[in-house]
Amino acid sequence: MIQLLILGLLLKYPNTHGYELMKIMDQRHYKYIVQYTKGSLYYNLQKMNEKGFLSGTLDSNDPEITYFSVTPKGEQLFSELMDKYGNISEYVNLSFYTPMLFNELIPEEHYHSYINSQISQIESKIVNLNHALEDVNTLDPKFRLMLENSREHHKVNLKWFKSLLY
Repeated sequence: MIQLLILGLLLKYPNTHGYELMKIMDQRHYKYIVQYTKGSLYYNLQKMNEKGFLSGTLDSNDPEITYFSVTPKGEQLFSELMDKYGNISEYVNLSFYTPMLFNELIPEEHYHSYINSQISQIESKIVNLNHALEDVNTLDPKFRLMLENSREHHKVNLKWFKSLLY
């Protein structure tokens, strides 16, 4: 998924270096839909450049900085990834669900501890989403809707987890 994000951003903002991409990704709160780190971004930029999906040009004043653009081969990959991810509809599959299949085999206080941990994590996600949604200047309207949708899903999960404690 990070490759799609990189290609899409570079198609919108050609001749951009990694730090600028990371800044855009962070400012727009893309971490809520794509898991990435600084390391994974730079790793993927390097690999995509090596495979010919990107074209890298060194900065004449600073050889540590490479400006990237999408090549025709990268445009083809972008199209393929859009088709791949644009047609997927997956169930929400929380890893937490599997241990809950066996909750009767653990002490009740452990069960409650797990539930409270989930509640705490979800509350934190809702706070972070609320914070991201306050940023009216950099959020694309469609991305804003995605974040709002995500927040509503978290609210439903929060209500459900709280009901499990009673």
